[in-house]
Amino acid sequence: MGELCVRSVLVTGANRGIGLGFVRHLLGLPNPPEWVFAACRDPKGQRAQELQNLASKHPNLVIIPLEVTEPASIRAAAASARERLKDSGLNLLINNAGIGNNSSLDNVTQEDMSQMYATNTIGPLLLSQAFLPLLKKAAQGSPGTGLSCSKAAIINMSSYAGSIQDVYLWEYGQALSYRCSKAALNMLTKCQSLGYRDHGILCAAFHPGWVKTDMGGTIEDKTRVTVDVSVRGMLNVISSLSEKDTGTFLDWEGKVVPW
Repeated sequence: MGELCVRSVLVTGANRGIGLGFVRHLLGLPNPPEWVFAACRDPKGQRAQELQNLASKHPNLVIIPLEVTEPASIRAAAASARERLKDSGLNLLINNAGIGNNSSLDNVTQEDMSQMYATNTIGPLLLSQAFLPLLKKAAQGSPGTGLSCSKAAIINMSSYAGSIQDVYLWEYGQALSYRCSKAALNMLTKCQSLGYRDHGILCAAFHPGWVKTDMGGTIEDKTRVTVDVSVRGMLNVISSLSEKDTGTFLDWEGKVVPW
């Protein structure tokens, strides 16, 4: 698999965990993107300190404020990116921002479900709608036929926990609202792949692995992977995706995950 080669990327939830890992690895590519947009809730806050440090060293890194549950914030983020991209469009949108909890069938509430869907499912939908004109522009401006992430793509960060066929890690927790929101995100990805194919935009869902992050919890398990291993693997897979892969659900090693 070759190195990813794109002119512009936007990553949501970029101030920590997998999102920050994506930003680091993109900036470290032999041929890094001309623009890396790192979106997070509070760009000037303490939790974005590492991003701020990176931005001070990399002029191609732009930190954008974004709350994925607020349509006005999403529109402002799209406008900010558009201002810098000018006529070139956005090649790659990585919908990474997400939240989780361990709600069970017995204690899950309407609020739990609403919050989880708002961030994990509706957020990626609204982001994709807002950035669609920029993705279309990138696709139209790319040479050749077929689909690829170098041309234009939406990558939705899902989870094996959203698999209905194989209910992953049930023994560690029901995580009901999280599982449901990710299963819905998978369906969204499939629908986007069908709806956006004719625009030249590839769409795929990824299971990043059970990654050692704050969100991933503290349980020790031999199957857990580091942020670096996960992100490096996903970028390798992303670089090789083509027409046949749009609408698929893959893990960080490129293996197909059951729906």
